[in-house]
Amino acid sequence: MLMEAEVSCTDPQICAPESKQSQTIIKPMNTPLSKQAMPAWRRPLLSLTLSLILYLTSMTLMASGQQAPDKLRIGVDPTYPPFSSIDSAGRLQGFDIDMAKALCQEIKMQCVFVRQNWEGLIPALRNGRFDAIISSMSITQKRRQRVAFTDRYYRTAVRYVSRKGSGFDPDNPADHKIGVMRATVASDWLEENLENPDAVQLFSDASALYDALETGRVDAVFGDGIGFFAWLADNGENFDFVGDGYLLDEGIGIALRKEDQDLRHRLNGAIQAILADGTYASINARYFDFDLYNAE
Repeated sequence: MLMEAEVSCTDPQICAPESKQSQTIIKPMNTPLSKQAMPAWRRPLLSLTLSLILYLTSMTLMASGQQAPDKLRIGVDPTYPPFSSIDSAGRLQGFDIDMAKALCQEIKMQCVFVRQNWEGLIPALRNGRFDAIISSMSITQKRRQRVAFTDRYYRTAVRYVSRKGSGFDPDNPADHKIGVMRATVASDWLEENLENPDAVQLFSDASALYDALETGRVDAVFGDGIGFFAWLADNGENFDFVGDGYLLDEGIGIALRKEDQDLRHRLNGAIQAILADGTYASINARYFDFDLYNAE
């Protein structure tokens, strides 16, 4: 099975450094011939022999499955549970992480996760720090100008959450202070549609957003309904959804550099494969009791 950890060499015949006892020291023969340069006619033959040895060695490794798989470097913002977060042992966990591992397995590549703050994800992708973003990124026309996207791997609506009994009116949100994650479809929509844009307060990570709601620095938060659903599972006694949801994007997809069309096609095929064979449903059930792929 392909893993997200770095591949290490495990064959002692290949990897272990030679000990002094196992080293064979070849001493020059004490003859005049040993001091002479190699005849010119032998050099092409030696080069051909070495090339043949290297080729046969590589074929043997490939046949035995010992060659390292290609690596897929994946950018992720680990501040968005239950999609991506860090567990008590410092390891990445969440729906996006498990989804990435399943897709890497399907396309026979090794996942290498690269942690990156949300606002830096697209610039880092374009600059080559990693090859894909699997971090609950909405597919929008605005982002399509900078990156390519796969087909969606789930869908979510944006919604308001406020304290119960607060009197927050989603039909007149400009009369309240609203918290929202920076550089998201939710923040773009508020800035474009709210009559009082000064009412919007931007946050760089979800924990700061929720803290502002709990401490009363904002009257409501606006964002990914499924992310809020998971937070409300632990905070539903005092907070709840307000109003209906809004579908503002084309779903959640994997962002890639525009030139990486072959990788996009491979990942699209992998998404359909794990949907068909039950892998997606198994991952879905670890985190949600509803169908995330068709959520509204």
